[in-house]
Amino acid sequence: MKRRVVVTGLGCVTPLACDIANLWRSILDGKSGIHPLTVIDTSHHKVKFGGDVQNFDPGASVDAKEAKRLDRFTLFAMAAAYQAIGDSGLDFSKEDPFRCGAILGSGIGGLNEIEEQMFRLFSKGPDRVSPFTIPKMMLNAAGGNIAIQYGLRGPNFAVATACASSNNAMGDALKAIQYDDADVMVTGGTEAAITAMGVAGFANMKALSTRNDAPEKASRPFDADRDGFVLSEGCGVLIFEELEHAKRRGATIYGEILGYGGSCDAGHITAPDEQGRGAGRAMYNALRDAKLNPEDVDYINAHGTSTPLGDKAETVAVKNVFGDAAYKVAISSTKGHLGHALGASGSIEMILSILACYHGVIPPTINLDTPDPSCDLDYTPNQARETKVRVAMNNSFGFGGHNATLICGRI
Repeated sequence: MKRRVVVTGLGCVTPLACDIANLWRSILDGKSGIHPLTVIDTSHHKVKFGGDVQNFDPGASVDAKEAKRLDRFTLFAMAAAYQAIGDSGLDFSKEDPFRCGAILGSGIGGLNEIEEQMFRLFSKGPDRVSPFTIPKMMLNAAGGNIAIQYGLRGPNFAVATACASSNNAMGDALKAIQYDDADVMVTGGTEAAITAMGVAGFANMKALSTRNDAPEKASRPFDADRDGFVLSEGCGVLIFEELEHAKRRGATIYGEILGYGGSCDAGHITAPDEQGRGAGRAMYNALRDAKLNPEDVDYINAHGTSTPLGDKAETVAVKNVFGDAAYKVAISSTKGHLGHALGASGSIEMILSILACYHGVIPPTINLDTPDPSCDLDYTPNQARETKVRVAMNNSFGFGGHNATLICGRI
């Protein structure tokens, strides 16, 4: 029998807030974290706005000397993990280190370091490339450094499935506990791809919104006037714990992870399947894993990136899986507030899904002013909604055709 897995700690770094209380409050208040970019010079860029984390300070999560040896995406993870572990009340010195692990996702990893060292290579020569280049840029740096900091000797690896990365990482962490390979897992996703190359690359493939005159209105999931996603950055870290282990130490339990499902479109490298077949299968697999029916789901935190094709395909997928229940379930995309943090989005949205169950409030989809006729479900436009949320579903779909869905619930 699979062991039950609960969430006992939460931590975040986002454009809206770098703590859970302020993030949740800002989401419910309908605030936008999208603004003119400050972490890069946008004077020569077509897109000049996004969701960068301004004035980020890793604080007590890592000392100043060590911070210089870590890329921005790892610093985000260290800060969010510090929050989540503190929130959980765990003292890892009292745990079996081989029963505690870390699995984190990232779509791109240390892009800041890659750009900086490429500039050094071409402008100053190979001898000036930093010896810290590889350990800073590698995708597994976030989970590896968290393990070193807290002495976690259990399952530890990185997941890279583009924008589905953190959902896949959390799915793997779930299984590690369910099948008795660990008792506690630090999991989630982190991303810091707002660099000159990152912004230019996404802009030149016509993926980004170009609303430079109204950044806070640019991310508008399911709206008829949506014109692309808004690039952001950040991190979400959750503490997954075996239920009885959490009970024994008197932990606060936010909710339970009930199911996980994944799939691949096996179609276009960037465009979603228009019939939503892969996305639908991930949702179906998660429901099957959780032993739930579609009508059991009260809320879906949609992938909802604000792209013309993606939002429509997700709507089709929900209809295919949920049938008549598709018109009864509340849905929202919090990317209206936060933009799209790529491999970190799923973990931040998992936090919001857990909190929706815990507090009984469905976050709104902001900037949904002109409903798209082809997106005709209940997307909770512009106002949060207080209601009992017993079960919530979290969708993440990524370039490469990757699809991953998690289901959580009250306990």
